[in-house]
Amino acid sequence: MSESPDRTPLPRSFFDRPVLEVAPDLLGRTLVRNTEAGRIELRLTEVEAYAGAVDPGSHAFRGRTARNAVMFGPPGHVYVYFTYGMWHCLNLVCGPEGEASGVLLRAGEILTGAEQARARRRSARYDSELAKGPARLATALDVALSLNGADACGDPDAPLSVLTGTPPAEDLVRNGPRTGVGGEGAPHPWRFWIDGDRTVSPYRAHVPRKRSS
Repeated sequence: MSESPDRTPLPRSFFDRPVLEVAPDLLGRTLVRNTEAGRIELRLTEVEAYAGAVDPGSHAFRGRTARNAVMFGPPGHVYVYFTYGMWHCLNLVCGPEGEASGVLLRAGEILTGAEQARARRRSARYDSELAKGPARLATALDVALSLNGADACGDPDAPLSVLTGTPPAEDLVRNGPRTGVGGEGAPHPWRFWIDGDRTVSPYRAHVPRKRSS
């Protein structure tokens, strides 16, 4: 029996494109996370694009480091980073190898495995809040640094993969400034989301940190 079209894994060629093409095209796709506790599936509703060397907001803007090395590798791999000493964030590497661009997965709707997500996100009042924001999404999906560098292409039984899903109608896709990005990268309208979806996180402008006296 052949696989239904929306259950087909996205090929590496999908990610081997400019980041500003890949990012909006990820909306509506199905992210699959296989954990020891079971399978979780999530429909992506909000993402942000980061364009490497030409983007002051990107971790790769100043070049390759041990932390961001995965971003310079082949497209279709997972880039995970730890932030504020508390949270993990999940990204998908895209573009030609060596250009270090990637898409931050900001929010989504849990389709399968909501019980697992609720167990990890006990503070969520509603299921629409389980993966509403990048740290919440990573927490709900049990994402840790051990996933950094994992291949997300071609195998739905791998720790993490992306299926074709059902992209939204073009008139429902919106874009605007990225959340919390300051400096020269602040005005880039590289955050993309599905209009009217309850799982999309609220926009917050960058707030400079106050220096201690």
